[in-house]
Amino acid sequence: MTKKLKLEELGRIDVDTFRQTKKIPLVVVLDNVRSMHNVGAVFRTADAFIVEKIILCGITPVPPHREIHKAALGATESVDWIYEKNISDALQNLKNEGFTVIGIEQTTHSKNIEDFTVEKSGKYALVLGNEVDGLSEEGLTLYDTFLEIPQLGTKHSLNVSVCAGIVMWEFFGNLK
Repeated sequence: MTKKLKLEELGRIDVDTFRQTKKIPLVVVLDNVRSMHNVGAVFRTADAFIVEKIILCGITPVPPHREIHKAALGATESVDWIYEKNISDALQNLKNEGFTVIGIEQTTHSKNIEDFTVEKSGKYALVLGNEVDGLSEEGLTLYDTFLEIPQLGTKHSLNVSVCAGIVMWEFFGNLK
């Protein structure tokens, strides 16, 4: 007979152990994401997929905040994060550290995520933009490539936290 597992049966690690766990070489950058619930959801997903860190840019709200915590459920304590006011500075710093900077955006040069090869030895920064305007124009020249998730319905975009989850999962599967 199938039964749902209780929290204590899941065998999850504590925050201290998580901080000592080897992370995948993946950084998530939130570029002017305005919803605290979206920020919290991205933290929670980053925890699930042992992401190296999150960079919060521009108007993106930062922890601690009750509304972020509501979705993050404590992941703001486990996942490393920094705030960088200027997206261009954040992206240039990542490039200087050897990261391939990838914009998750529909552009004239974006590729289907299914056609992108994640190299096991690579270091990647995934940048997700504002819920209405997408990625900031000011940083567009700093991206190494742009990826998009195929969509076959009537809507032209996904919620930013849903998009982040799909993309993190895709990279996690190739980097773990």
